[in-house]
Amino acid sequence: MAGRIEFKAQFFKEGDVYVGLSPELNISSFGDTIQEAKKSLVEAVEVFLEECAKMGTLEEVLEEAGFMKNQDTWTYRRSVDEEKLVVSM
Repeated sequence: MAGRIEFKAQFFKEGDVYVGLSPELNISSFGDTIQEAKKSLVEAVEVFLEECAKMGTLEEVLEEAGFMKNQDTWTYRRSVDEEKLVVSM
């Protein structure tokens, strides 16, 4: 698997652990510190991408998730606006 991917990572404190989330890829992992959560998330993304490549579905999965390829780098589509919205339940 050649190339690289740029993805968003969000981190949350949940109880005694930090959770790392890649919302575009729908992958999460955790660690006792933010640094451990970052490392764990990167490892989880790497394993996911390797398995997709082995199955021959890597490009399809990334495109369906909203990534675009520019030479050897996959990047997520850029938003033009971002808001928090509320609906009644």
